[in-house]
Amino acid sequence: MIQDYQTNMIYLAQGLNHYAPFCRNLLEALRKEQIHTKFLPHTSSHKHIWVRDYMPIQLEKDLFLKYQYAPDYLKGYPAYMPDYHRICEDIGLKCITTDIVLDGGNVIKCGGKVIMTDKIFKENPGYKRKDLIEALENLLQAELIIIPWDKYEMYGHADGMVRYIDGNRVLLNNYINFDPSLRKKLLDILKLHFEVEELNYKTVCSSKFSWVSINYLQIKNSIFVPWLPILENKEAESQFNDLFQGYKIWLIEGVEDVAREGGALNCISWNILGDI
Repeated sequence: MIQDYQTNMIYLAQGLNHYAPFCRNLLEALRKEQIHTKFLPHTSSHKHIWVRDYMPIQLEKDLFLKYQYAPDYLKGYPAYMPDYHRICEDIGLKCITTDIVLDGGNVIKCGGKVIMTDKIFKENPGYKRKDLIEALENLLQAELIIIPWDKYEMYGHADGMVRYIDGNRVLLNNYINFDPSLRKKLLDILKLHFEVEELNYKTVCSSKFSWVSINYLQIKNSIFVPWLPILENKEAESQFNDLFQGYKIWLIEGVEDVAREGGALNCISWNILGDI
């Protein structure tokens, strides 16, 4: 699989222009970093901004895995589901396909391993657990690490819980501040495979948006961190500088409206290794 640090370009939904200040701030930072940026066709609705979830996983430079984007939380809400088959065709992607139901936001690439939450089993009741793991590992050519789903987050995505740093290191969200029970379960699993770093804030009362910082976007040696005027974000800035030494850290303001709808920078972006 192509890792985030190997990518050199990014696609966004046309609908992100409905969030004008945020979109403008992100595009300006991408321009300053000289990161090639394109907008996906057929994504003009503001409901199409979650490109991470429906666009395929890049396996090799010219090969992508297209899964079934049919999450349970969108049943009855077809307007949120763009014609991703047509999008892939129109931008010329070579894809292999699977009948497995999946969201890109639940795929955390960590070198030769992939982290997903156990919601993957709920979305694919036709598969036995063992068979589903085997199928995914064969498709991704990676070891699959399953973590418990944070039930306070309805989507079952891993990208608001844990992210890859480099080497054998991953970054865990600040569960130490608000959910010690889930933190222990996550650490018990993750420490079998990784060295785990943790976000940890001294703020007395956690904001309901404290998860936003970990939903960052990484391209090459640049980290774009969603920025909200909350105390946790101020503490997160120094922690990101320590964790990602040698990377350029960008703070992207104006993410409030997107965050209220349940996502941030990783959710609204699809970064790949492409010809530019």
